Amino acid sequence: MSDNDDLLIDRSYAGIACLTLHRPSRLNALSQPAARRLCAALDALAQDDAVRVLILTGAGRGFCAGWDLTTPLTRRDDSPLEGEPSVADLMAGQELFAGMVRRLRTLDKVVIAAVNGPAVGAGFALALGADIRVAARSASFHIGAVRIGLTAGECGISYHLPRLVGASRAFELMLTGRPIPADEAERIGLLAALVDDADLLPRALALADEVLRNSPYATRHTKQLMWANLDAPSLDAAIELENRAQVLALQTEDFREAAAAFAAKRPPVFTGR
Repeated sequence: MSDNDDLLIDRSYAGIACLTLHRPSRLNALSQPAARRLCAALDALAQDDAVRVLILTGAGRGFCAGWDLTTPLTRRDDSPLEGEPSVADLMAGQELFAGMVRRLRTLDKVVIAAVNGPAVGAGFALALGADIRVAARSASFHIGAVRIGLTAGECGISYHLPRLVGASRAFELMLTGRPIPADEAERIGLLAALVDDADLLPRALALADEVLRNSPYATRHTKQLMWANLDAPSLDAAIELENRAQVLALQTEDFREAAAAFAAKRPPVFTGR
């Protein structure tokens, strides 16, 4: 496998792209060049209106082991760094990895993380940046960095984790760095579903199909509203955003189609207009 094969994208499902981190011998750990390729792939998917759901998963027995510490630091053009990295070099690398999560969050597609095996560091952050997480029973979630002299906050973990599981539990997990097994992840609300390993991709695809039954406007703006209102300063501010999105939805052809289909007792046929 060449370096360019460490990401695979399957577009064989209508409306769905399945992006697989494909370096199973290293539990899909990411080098800086691989992180750049992932960012580029997410940028390309952002421009693809035919894709409404992105499923992110890993090949083999792991989701993503985070940054591969055995790989060299590189420049923005992926040429090797010479000598000791400067603070600017290290910051550029950190921003590169954080940029993967930023891109997941800004996609106007629904992102489903199908977590198989360990999700470590930046890999855990990728799972947290998804809109929906489903996991195999083999999954586990690791912050890890706090145990090697680094902070537990990286790639948005300190932002997403307390919003998903609560601040008190997030403090405990981040300060101890202990692994979170799949059954605990489900129990604390981190997962939408926990399934046998063989059922992981089928469950993710089934969830994607459920999303695709709804209108493109509805799913796109529901995602935007959910993330925006997690940071809403007040109930009034949250309702104001909801009101605007809902009034615009009332003007779409898809809403009129849904109303007509309801009256006729038939499934709606949405066109994205």
